[in-house]
Amino acid sequence: MAHNLYYNHKSQQHSFFSVKEKAWHGLGTILEDFPTSAEAIKFAGLDFSVEKRPLYSLDNQNFNNFSQQLSVEPNVPVTNYFANLRTDTQEVLGVVGKDYQIVQNRDAFSFFDSIVDVNQGIRYETAGALGKGERIFITAKLPDYIRVGKDDLIEQYIFLTTSHDGYGSITAAFTPVRIVCQNTLNAALRTGQNSLKIRHTASAVDRLKQAHQLMGISSKLAIEMEQLYNQWSKMRIRDKDVRKLIEIAMAPGKETLKSLEEEKYFQLSTHYLNIVEHVCEYAQSAPSQQTDTTKGTIFGVYNAVTGYFQNIRKFPNEENKLKSIIYGTGLQRAQTTFDLCHQFAKTGSFS
Repeated sequence: MAHNLYYNHKSQQHSFFSVKEKAWHGLGTILEDFPTSAEAIKFAGLDFSVEKRPLYSLDNQNFNNFSQQLSVEPNVPVTNYFANLRTDTQEVLGVVGKDYQIVQNRDAFSFFDSIVDVNQGIRYETAGALGKGERIFITAKLPDYIRVGKDDLIEQYIFLTTSHDGYGSITAAFTPVRIVCQNTLNAALRTGQNSLKIRHTASAVDRLKQAHQLMGISSKLAIEMEQLYNQWSKMRIRDKDVRKLIEIAMAPGKETLKSLEEEKYFQLSTHYLNIVEHVCEYAQSAPSQQTDTTKGTIFGVYNAVTGYFQNIRKFPNEENKLKSIIYGTGLQRAQTTFDLCHQFAKTGSFS
């Protein structure tokens, strides 16, 4: 699996740091102690700025030589569009409209500075840049755990990602992570919200500074999740119901759901059926699925689906995996599973 981390040829370092433990790709800077904001942005290779530069069309001769030339004579200005340029390397990160507001990497860290209190034990744990630096990510660990049963601890993180390529919003999320297998549990409880998206508009920086208030990141959310997961960890579910829940949760659309309802399995794609088998196998055999809180429980089913996307599903690169889990297919399937588990816990059925 490709990691897609930016490699700085000048420093001969990948733009990534983590504290104490290496990531799966084994790259970047490994720190023994949690860094300050100023240290984190430097260790992650995020201490660069981005500027909007005017765009010009070029004649064919200049265009063909553009990749070899750093500067060419402009022809016709392209109105209302700009190139986002990384100033330290002069690399173009993306093309954006006139209303696009750049959120500098230091502004992304200012979001954490408004909520990260070193004295309370909240720490920067990872940060890095993907591609040419067009997408960055930062995670900070909260001091408390969500405890399910006696020994099942779920760490609590705040995660932020933003881009400089014109695609996607600034996304901040409350993300619990299971210690033993690093499964991301993106549970959006109906009583609260675990994520916030901010568009790159003129008010983006001001909104980012207040994001922790808008997200409702609080002890109340953690308490609700702990209560819910403990309830699910004590509720048994039969193997046939586990499979049925997984089949519904992983269904890509209404046609698949209709075929499942009518039991017309011959109409289901091989690709979909293979995914179901992989999730079911993970649910039955993964070490994290053999604990008192997960084996044969509703919590175990939910953990199996999220664990599939974190540990089993193949992605072209780490950026695609990140997008899927945070706001793509992985998140959608996790949310569907959450809703199904919630319904089954209340009624004993999926309808």
